[in-house]
Amino acid sequence: MNANLLNPFIQAAVDVLKAEVGTEITRGNLALQKSALTSDDITVLINLIGDVYGVVMYGMQISTGLGMVSKIMGQEFTQLDSLAQSGVAELGNVISGQATVRFSAAGYQSNISTPMVLTGNGVEIATLDFIRIVVPLETQYGILTVHLALKEKTPGASPDLEEFISLINVPEVPRQA
Repeated sequence: MNANLLNPFIQAAVDVLKAEVGTEITRGNLALQKSALTSDDITVLINLIGDVYGVVMYGMQISTGLGMVSKIMGQEFTQLDSLAQSGVAELGNVISGQATVRFSAAGYQSNISTPMVLTGNGVEIATLDFIRIVVPLETQYGILTVHLALKEKTPGASPDLEEFISLINVPEVPRQA
């Protein structure tokens, strides 16, 4: 994966965590993974489409998410209720939004989907033929792990939907007359 696709997300995550959560960040060792991802207690999943496409996931333990959301919202959360889940989703949304602003400044146009929050660890998430770069970011609240499975659209390539359909790798079912 091109470092130009990685750096906007990592820098956005660091900037947003410092500004919104008020925490210092230490980056752990980068890793490449191609196997299915086993989700953390909380995983925020956001799709990108455009010049840069794929998926970004933010994984964390419940205690990490609750600590960050408590700080951001200025109230104590002890359970991952719908408001806490919304806060965690919005954290992923803000980081991804900041990353796409950085992409735009570099000449890449991409849009992000509405965040999806998966709760409960052990769910397998397959990124198919996308290799993921995994970046752990350690904070005072715990580790936020950023998983990036992104590709750059090649000039003259098929429309975005066609690219995603080709990645599904499931035969089309013939329609019955």
